[in-house]
Amino acid sequence: MRLLKSTVHPDIEALEGSMFHRKAARGIILNGEDILMLYTERYHDYTLPGGGIDEGEDAVEGLVRELEEETGARNIRDITSFGIYEEYRPWYKPDFDIMHMESYCYVCTIDAELGETRLEDYEIKNGMRPVWINIFDAIAHNEETIANSDKKGMSIERETFLLKQIAAELLPESLQKAS
Repeated sequence: MRLLKSTVHPDIEALEGSMFHRKAARGIILNGEDILMLYTERYHDYTLPGGGIDEGEDAVEGLVRELEEETGARNIRDITSFGIYEEYRPWYKPDFDIMHMESYCYVCTIDAELGETRLEDYEIKNGMRPVWINIFDAIAHNEETIANSDKKGMSIERETFLLKQIAAELLPESLQKAS
């Protein structure tokens, strides 16, 4: 899978010390200019649905599981790779200094109707919910959050980069807008 971008969080001076490696799978589900996203009230942002790949789990299996849990997606199919977003960020627990995160992004199709979500307790407490939103509105919203909100999380730069990449590469030229 191609590498879309590799980033190092500004608080990391050097990639030294103990490192925790995390792999995640993220789903790109489009319907015209609309994209299925997760809105998180706590961070006031839109993110691609997906999450950590469990030990021994294949990336596509993790993708399907995460999409079903977070969005209630049904009949997930036509899965194709889009790319990897790699990031190094500070780890918040004392057992490691740095988290090396690789997000494996896949384009897929789902049935139009979403089923019930199976969100984890912290996701519910953070006010996470699946929403269909115009991709350009999601980009503008995230950019506004980056510029003006003290609530933003560390993932918003990744998500906004990915949204712009998706719009540029996957939307027909007739739907693309200057960004």
